[in-house]
Amino acid sequence: MSGLFHDRPVTAPAADPTEANHAPEPIAVIDAARVNIGKQADLVHLVTFDALTGRGGTVFTLNLDHLVKLEHDPAFRAAYDQATYVSADGAPVVAMARRQGANLVRVTGADLVRPLCEAAALARIPVHFFGTTPEILATTETVLRCEYPRLIVAGLESPPFGFSPFGIDARAAAERIASSGARICFIALGAPKQEIFAEFARRWAPGVTFVCIGAALDFIGGGQSRAPQAFQAAGLEWLWRLIHDPRRLTKRYALSALYLVRYNVRELAGRLSRRRFFPASDDTTRQE
Repeated sequence: MSGLFHDRPVTAPAADPTEANHAPEPIAVIDAARVNIGKQADLVHLVTFDALTGRGGTVFTLNLDHLVKLEHDPAFRAAYDQATYVSADGAPVVAMARRQGANLVRVTGADLVRPLCEAAALARIPVHFFGTTPEILATTETVLRCEYPRLIVAGLESPPFGFSPFGIDARAAAERIASSGARICFIALGAPKQEIFAEFARRWAPGVTFVCIGAALDFIGGGQSRAPQAFQAAGLEWLWRLIHDPRRLTKRYALSALYLVRYNVRELAGRLSRRRFFPASDDTTRQE
């Protein structure tokens, strides 16, 4: 085969780590968190290109829980500040971005695994899976190999309980990922650990794109059931998850709801203030 697709695994050297960040310009900024991806197909194309050229990077999917954690976690904030690609994950974040004029749709970590594995299989890009349990990893590999027979799985690793996203153990894990030959690494550790590890690991594996996917491998491997498509389309996937795991998620969603109220109040206050001090410009905007 020719062009993007090859019969042998990709072995291009990693790009120069001193190269400027190739993150696209933001299409929305929500409490200083940049969103620069509007469509899933665009993200799959970009990650595939980065893998083929060895540029590496990180992929985050911004949701309300992340916005809550970003207020109090400097390491999480630093990881987001350096992220290569950030999509809007969840109806509230999509709505926030659209109110700024962004043209985008919801892109979740769970929705990225299969399209990226399909692209990786076609282009012979080795992938690595990091996180969750050994059993889920093994089942996930079996499922994905059946769906994409040409998929090259360079490695599977389930880190031990209490794994730190930075430090000696994290560096060793990143070096193992790099030495495996993988060009895309799916990280399933949950936020903020997966994003912090992704940003740390790219120093030791500069040719790898780290894609943070949350519970996606549990959905594929059978550890959890994802919300039906009707719930997802209605923006109610959170309700499905809350019903099935209330003990773990009640506090998280309560904090997310409180954040959303505070954000909307601030946004409304800002609009009222602008109308008060710049009424003419607001009238002009409405006429346009």
